[in-house]
Amino acid sequence: MEKTNAKYQQYVKTLEVELMAAMGCTEPIAISFAAAKAREVLGKMPERVVVEASGNLIKNVKSVIVPNTDGMKGIEAAAAVGIVAGKAEKKLEVISEVTDEQKAETKKFLEEKEITVQVAKSNIVFDLIVSVYAGEDSAVVRIVDEHTNIVMIEKNGERLVDVPVADPVAEEPKQDAMTVEEILDFAKTCDIDDVRAVIKRQMEYNAAIADEGLKNSWGANVGRVIMDSNNGEDVRIRAKARAAAGSDARMSGCEMPVVINSGSGNQGITIAVPIMEYAKELNSTEEDLYRALILANLLGLHQKAGIGRLSAYCGAVSAGCAAGAGIAYLMHESDWVIMHTIANCLAITSGIICDGAKPSCAAKIAASIDAALLALEMAKREQQFKGGEGIVKKGIENTIRSVAQLGKEGMRETDKEILKIMVER
Repeated sequence: MEKTNAKYQQYVKTLEVELMAAMGCTEPIAISFAAAKAREVLGKMPERVVVEASGNLIKNVKSVIVPNTDGMKGIEAAAAVGIVAGKAEKKLEVISEVTDEQKAETKKFLEEKEITVQVAKSNIVFDLIVSVYAGEDSAVVRIVDEHTNIVMIEKNGERLVDVPVADPVAEEPKQDAMTVEEILDFAKTCDIDDVRAVIKRQMEYNAAIADEGLKNSWGANVGRVIMDSNNGEDVRIRAKARAAAGSDARMSGCEMPVVINSGSGNQGITIAVPIMEYAKELNSTEEDLYRALILANLLGLHQKAGIGRLSAYCGAVSAGCAAGAGIAYLMHESDWVIMHTIANCLAITSGIICDGAKPSCAAKIAASIDAALLALEMAKREQQFKGGEGIVKKGIENTIRSVAQLGKEGMRETDKEILKIMVER
């Protein structure tokens, strides 16, 4: 693909925009970001806060520890620390610089101020409105679809930012501009220097949190259990264990940043860490490693484009498939093997549900990587699940579209039931 090609520039821009750094689970961090921005617009500390969040946001915030809060969970904690200590200009690293004094102030804010949480009234899967009040002054910030996508800012009833938001029930489904064939072409031919900085940061950040997850006790210690029970002698074990360990730490409040994919740190870890582990085992060149990560990141984004940022479909599945494809690239396998690794993997693990961010995400990551490695070994031996078998279709793009339909439309009611189960006392 030529550098002057518009598609080439689109792929470069996509990686630059999507592979951003985030500290903590991205849903509570989005709440902290919106709250910090609302306080900034208000110009003073609020006396009262109202958070309206869609069901998927509530699901993903309920059980995960918010970093830099001394172990607190939930929407109220995420909003409070954003208001007290957040720096909105740092976006998904909004609460990365919280002092001990601010942690104490956050706790005091939660005890003394009124924070009300409501379910957003729209049909939008990712919808967040934070309203703050002090005396007769008020400020409102609304984020839609993506974690830092502010569509409305209001102060004392005056709209400062007002971006139209379409009703997802009425609007036509968005068409993803990427294809697997084009992604492969870009990954093989692009000038690595055009995306080197973002890929290098992903490797450094995501490897560091994987190391932390194995070194210390976090959550259910899924990564350490996998490594300890298998001695870590097999690269397949290390790939699963290290990726799971990164999630162990991240889901349990580790204050280290992660480079995300499709709005998710867990997906960024799932894509990058296994590929890096295989690159060490295979003595891959730096160029092969970078190209494998470029390929896998774009494949992860391509698969999630039709599903959306949040759904009842576990994002570790698509990220695991992408990692499997990246590992196949490191092994210098053919395009046929890479494509069938994706299709085989989707046929195996597309039933895993997302029941919010929490320690068990690490185990789902391990299962998804395990499935990806099985899918790869099948493809290498010219074994495949064929079109017409279940949700698998003839042609990789058709299979990806089938899974997108399953995740976005088919699991809509499942999503509601998951939330209902999660909030039952």
